[in-house]
Amino acid sequence: MKILLKNGRLIDPIGEIDTVTDVLIVDGIIQKISQNLSVAKEDESIDLTGKIISPGFIDMHVHLREPGFEHKETIDSGSRAAASGGFTAVCCMPNTNPVIDDPSVIKWIQERSLIVEDGIVDVFPIAAITKGREGKVLAPMMELAEAGALAFSDDGSPVENAEVMRRALEYASMIDKPIIQHAEELSMAKGGVMNEGYISTLLGMQPIPSIAEGIMISRDLHISQYTKAQYHAAHISTAGSVELIRSAKKKNLRVSCEVTPHHFSLTDNAVRSFDTNTKMNPPLRSQEDVEAMKEGLRDGTIDVIATDHAPHSFDEKQVEYLYAPFGIVGLETAVGLAITELIHTNFLTPKQLIEKFSVNPRNILHLPRIKVQEGEVANFTILDLMQEWIVDIHHFLSKSKNSPFHGWKLKGKAIGIINKGKMKLFL
Repeated sequence: MKILLKNGRLIDPIGEIDTVTDVLIVDGIIQKISQNLSVAKEDESIDLTGKIISPGFIDMHVHLREPGFEHKETIDSGSRAAASGGFTAVCCMPNTNPVIDDPSVIKWIQERSLIVEDGIVDVFPIAAITKGREGKVLAPMMELAEAGALAFSDDGSPVENAEVMRRALEYASMIDKPIIQHAEELSMAKGGVMNEGYISTLLGMQPIPSIAEGIMISRDLHISQYTKAQYHAAHISTAGSVELIRSAKKKNLRVSCEVTPHHFSLTDNAVRSFDTNTKMNPPLRSQEDVEAMKEGLRDGTIDVIATDHAPHSFDEKQVEYLYAPFGIVGLETAVGLAITELIHTNFLTPKQLIEKFSVNPRNILHLPRIKVQEGEVANFTILDLMQEWIVDIHHFLSKSKNSPFHGWKLKGKAIGIINKGKMKLFL
């Protein structure tokens, strides 16, 4: 493979590069970065005038559902959806069947990811904190890390027991892995289906109060400070959570967090439609919370944008709101929503967006940094900030189509990826 990327704006936050240039890639390796490069006629040359060449994006919070729930998603379909959305890597959460609490499941996922249709997307498993994700007994964390787990999470369920969380953080710190918490105080949130507030009262819906998230994060930050371990709060959604993380960072705690695109793009007002694709956990919050998410991204309190891609079949979502499962798909809309809601509204610069999608998640997960240098492996996401498009769930490559963004007009899109010596373009 010999590919010449012509006239693209190359942005690499780590190498402090922001320039219009050409990039020559030969057999998956960056051979030359310079202006006015050329290739033979039989080789491929792609004009990227007005487009951005970025280090490859990674989604550190994805539910691929396999093994056990292949009717919702598979590693193959999820990988293709990730590629379509502009991601060169994903991290799959452990709420599968069987749960990723045994090294054999990690090895199975790793082997399965190597035989998918095009194999361009890296798949990294995240293992369970506790056996069966039941919150009672720690999973064999050392063995799971040795098998390839990048982090530990019981996502979908919080670790409610404070002593179990303490021990998990202590063990994780021995092998320098982060603990990723689904922050939710279940005694306050159990049975709830949407954010507590005016809309939940109006609709007569069982609520999930915002403090259910903040109470759990506050507890965990105390434990993290005590253990000096690395803690990551998944899919934060409230202004209170942002403030807690901001304060913890000022104390130099080893803490990080992520936000999903739906939590900076939608409010609980969307639930008025009774569309079950507006049901997720944590729920859509208030306008004040949405503004706090954007401000947290702008000032660096929120480190990562992750999708919490949660596929469900049509039949599962086509029920009364109360009985529908939580979650939406996000891999194929995340980048478009982020560019539309954050860059074109001047909350983030392109460089900051790349940090949230590429640099920071890799740092948190202790993955090797992508080096945009001659002689290094090419791992790129290509962006068009100006492309306007309509979200159409019927064109999704994900097996499931449960998205509240169908019909939305977005400005900005990932139009290609390069990874593992392969290229996919969606021009």
